[in-house]
Amino acid sequence: MQRRTFLRTLSAAALAGTQSLRSASGENSKRQPVDFPIVDTHQHLWDLEKFQLDWLKGTPDILRRNYLTADYLEATEGLNVEKTVYLEVDVAVDQQRAEADYITALIESGKHPTAAAVISGRCDTPGFANYIRAYKNKSSIKGVRDLLQGSPRGRCLGDQFVKSTQLLGELGLSFDMTIRPTELSDGRKLVKQCPDTLFVIDHCGVADPKAFMTAHRDKAAHDAEEWKREMSHLADEPNTVCKISGIVAHVPEEWDTGDLAPIVNHCLDVFGPDRVMFGSDWPVCLLGAPLARWVGALKEIVGQRSVEEQKKLFHDNAIRHYRLDA
Repeated sequence: MQRRTFLRTLSAAALAGTQSLRSASGENSKRQPVDFPIVDTHQHLWDLEKFQLDWLKGTPDILRRNYLTADYLEATEGLNVEKTVYLEVDVAVDQQRAEADYITALIESGKHPTAAAVISGRCDTPGFANYIRAYKNKSSIKGVRDLLQGSPRGRCLGDQFVKSTQLLGELGLSFDMTIRPTELSDGRKLVKQCPDTLFVIDHCGVADPKAFMTAHRDKAAHDAEEWKREMSHLADEPNTVCKISGIVAHVPEEWDTGDLAPIVNHCLDVFGPDRVMFGSDWPVCLLGAPLARWVGALKEIVGQRSVEEQKKLFHDNAIRHYRLDA
């Protein structure tokens, strides 16, 4: 099946399922969080003896250390994490190939839960095509992320950037989009120009829980209603899926599960049960909470949804969208 046909079929199925997400009644209204294998679609690892991460300068001390598989296994003990997808960590440009080779070797060793990777790439450079084609036969490489969160506005709409993301679709690769919440409309413009490329909208569109908290709204990175509107527009595009990740890193010091619920529920409602995936964003999530607390909060939020929908969120959709069985 061609990718465009697949994406249209997926969109139709998701639309049909959206109504079941919006209503929890009868047996479902009494459901509690259930335990099943988890696929973590947003795992970071970094070894500062191997890679240069300039963005760590000025970050809290908790991030400025090595985070390796052993640390991840400790953080996820008892959570039943079955597999993970590694997400690039914004290494220096001249280390991108080294990062891709490092994570590929780690995956192929079979000694880690990491089963696939989304690698770094600079989509606005003429050399991108040659760079990414070198990995087209690497089954462990599932996509690319070019971090837009710190880029000048409009960068993702440049001609070269668009051509590069179109190429990803031709190669059967996806694009992880991490973009400022105030620029989601630009993200949608890119998505519409690349109908054969699957876009994974990271971190609920980089949503800030403070936008939904009365006491902290003046410190939020965006307006709540604008974010909801733009995420709904992105969900209208059949070649998008949403990663339920990242939001816990933006909570204030004192927070509870209910503070995350408006973001999670909006994403699940507009994208539907077949187009959402869990991601820990570990270790960046430590800025707000340990990984186990984030998982527990999310399970509590979705606890009244059907077991089938919960399993899709935490496991099944990740297998399908990141093609982890291929």
